[in-house]
Amino acid sequence: MRIHSAAIHYFDAVRRAGSIREAARRLNVASSAVNRQILKLEQEVGSPLFDRTPAGLKLTASGEALARHVIAVLQDLERARSDIGTLKGGQAGQVRIAAVEGVCGEILPEAIGRMRELAPRVTITVETMGSFAIPTAIAEGLSDIGIAFALRRNNDLHQVALSRFRLGAVVRSDHPIAAKSTTSLGACLNSPIILATPDLSINQLLAPELARISRVPEPVIMSSSIELMRELALRGVGISFQTRIGLASAISSGALVHVPLDAKGPIWSDLGVYVRAGRALPSAVDRFVQILTEEITRRAAEEDRAQGASRA
Repeated sequence: MRIHSAAIHYFDAVRRAGSIREAARRLNVASSAVNRQILKLEQEVGSPLFDRTPAGLKLTASGEALARHVIAVLQDLERARSDIGTLKGGQAGQVRIAAVEGVCGEILPEAIGRMRELAPRVTITVETMGSFAIPTAIAEGLSDIGIAFALRRNNDLHQVALSRFRLGAVVRSDHPIAAKSTTSLGACLNSPIILATPDLSINQLLAPELARISRVPEPVIMSSSIELMRELALRGVGISFQTRIGLASAISSGALVHVPLDAKGPIWSDLGVYVRAGRALPSAVDRFVQILTEEITRRAAEEDRAQGASRA
């Protein structure tokens, strides 16, 4: 649906690619055609839209202002496309998701499976990234939905749903800590530990407690991959730290145990679903947001029941 001027689409492609040549490749048009449209826009705006740097094209202040408008226009066009597809018979459209790796093992597969049953014509794209990169992906229109842990308040985002999960030590069932109902971070330092890199929210959640410990921890591994840290814990390399999200199969089989951390109380990690603030969601995106909300709420209720059972 090229309802709007080609210049808008070309500008958005250059903004995303950071290069006229790469934008032209993605659009399957000549670089000269893209360049002409950008020059035309700059002439109409009366200001450069991109700074030409050795690292590529970067938006100027004027370019950032125009980008906010273009993102809103193109996302509204996507909503119209989705609504028209629904009127034609059957929900259609696309849903682009930016998600932390931890939800890709259980929550997302379940949600995507339900969505496929309800709307098989909807295309779903998932990109994994750290929690702190997700707000930018949503604000810049690269993703429709963000699923992230422990995000700070951000005016560019609308929080659709939020549930909290306890952070805990993840160990093999034969590890001494596995028999405990809770454990402290200090007690974990008697074993090799596996820590998350600073781009993951786990690192930020553990930082205050690490700062209070007199012993300087020496992690055997630091990683940005939840899957790798889980696998290393399974192999007995060390203790990793995360919520129960993504561990259900390993816990139910008895291969791993999740022992909640106690730092004068639980350490909570909030898992939220986010969209761009002020955006009217396409029907397909709105439907998927509802499914995600139900799934995350269900998981949080299951964890509360499990914690209640362990205390009893």
